[in-house]
Amino acid sequence: QVQLAESGGGFVQAGGSLRLSCSVSGRTLSRYIVGWFREAPGKERELIANIRWSDDGPHWGAPYYHDSVKGRFTISKDNAKNTVDLQMNSLKPEDTAVYYCAARTTASYGYWGQGTQVTVSP
Repeated sequence: QVQLAESGGGFVQAGGSLRLSCSVSGRTLSRYIVGWFREAPGKERELIANIRWSDDGPHWGAPYYHDSVKGRFTISKDNAKNTVDLQMNSLKPEDTAVYYCAARTTASYGYWGQGTQVTVSP
């Protein structure tokens, strides 16, 4: 079982920055991939970035980023603090959404946080 909790959302003007943090707890975390999703009003929830929890093993790879956030958002993990952060720079109004972190070991994300609101004003 894995538990996740997001923090760091808020209100920012376009061009500004926010840093979201996902606190991760549970057993055998080394097998998990942790991702950040967002869901804007009237739109489907979309995966914007993910990262493998452990750097060990045969399946470690570079973090994934959705095209819409490449070059602006950076996902990082701190295994000592058990967090996965999302640094968001050059924010745009279209980045306004509820942001969720989630974890998976299979093809589907089975563990979710409660979400945190990010609002970017023009």
